[in-house]
Amino acid sequence: MMNTMTTETTVAIAVPLEAELVERIRAVDPSVTVLHEPELLPPERFPADHAGDPVFKRTPEQEERYWAMLGKAQILYGFPNESPAGLARIARENPRLQWIHAMAAGAGGAVKASGLDAETLGKFEVTTSAGVHALPLAEFAALGILNGFKRSAELARDQAAKVWPELRTPTRLVNGSSLVVTGLGEIGLETARIARALGMKVSGTKRNVEPIDGIEEVADNAGLAGLLASADAVVNTLPGTPYTEKLFNREIFAAMKPGTVFVNVGRGTVVDEDALLEALENGQVSYACLDVFAVEPLPQDSPLWNHPKVMVSPHTSALSAAENRLITERFCSNLRTFLDGGELPHLVDTVHFY
Repeated sequence: MMNTMTTETTVAIAVPLEAELVERIRAVDPSVTVLHEPELLPPERFPADHAGDPVFKRTPEQEERYWAMLGKAQILYGFPNESPAGLARIARENPRLQWIHAMAAGAGGAVKASGLDAETLGKFEVTTSAGVHALPLAEFAALGILNGFKRSAELARDQAAKVWPELRTPTRLVNGSSLVVTGLGEIGLETARIARALGMKVSGTKRNVEPIDGIEEVADNAGLAGLLASADAVVNTLPGTPYTEKLFNREIFAAMKPGTVFVNVGRGTVVDEDALLEALENGQVSYACLDVFAVEPLPQDSPLWNHPKVMVSPHTSALSAAENRLITERFCSNLRTFLDGGELPHLVDTVHFY
């Protein structure tokens, strides 16, 4: 989007953010006015707690001030109240709005959940924090692969039971094994980089099939089953869209060779969880490391909680103490691009919502 403002640009901070990071945004350009009223924002319970403490409540006067502040801005740092409802409200009430930067890498789901029509969504742009979370997610994916290859779940059970097995069970070498990454975007490529450092051969999927340095073979989703036949591990990084829903179904799990390690750091809706449980029972999947689920929080009655071959992570693998700083740095770079009239990167696709 070309910046049509010729004099002053106003940015409003809609979510909790440290004062020193707010100052970094102010330092991008003298023409930028940054509106930040910390008393109107919930306190963080932990680093990068973008929604803030849920017990925080604004007084009626504070609530009015919060929305008035957001209504003065052309640019928002974060969704109002970090919610789809907040996005819907500001889109209706702020005719000046040109751009919102979302805290999440996968902000498309929240944009879709806002219920805004195409005409309204066409009046402003939403950028994501894609890439900021690539390294922590890739490290978590590597953890999942290593856990599966090195039998960490079995070791933990034996330790808890104080069992020293009579038979020594060998583990599998990661070096020389094959990995398939579904979704060779920033997260997928970072995962591939770490996997190659461990000595793995990496193939993967991409919507637009094209050669990628360091990747053995690239296919689209239609070619996924062919890649899986020789894979020792699979890492999903795909977002949740109508085109990826339950991509990992019975047919895809059946295409895996027995003993495959499966890691999901993308979206839970990409996996048919009943099919995954069947694959765990019949041995197609030897271990599953899951950070995301079809329904979150994971229902108490889900068999994934107690499955001996599953690690459940509560959608926290992208979090790191450096997240706020990294998102602010990304936003400042984008703000410079915006002020210079350039095209913003990492835009939410308001047709497919990713």
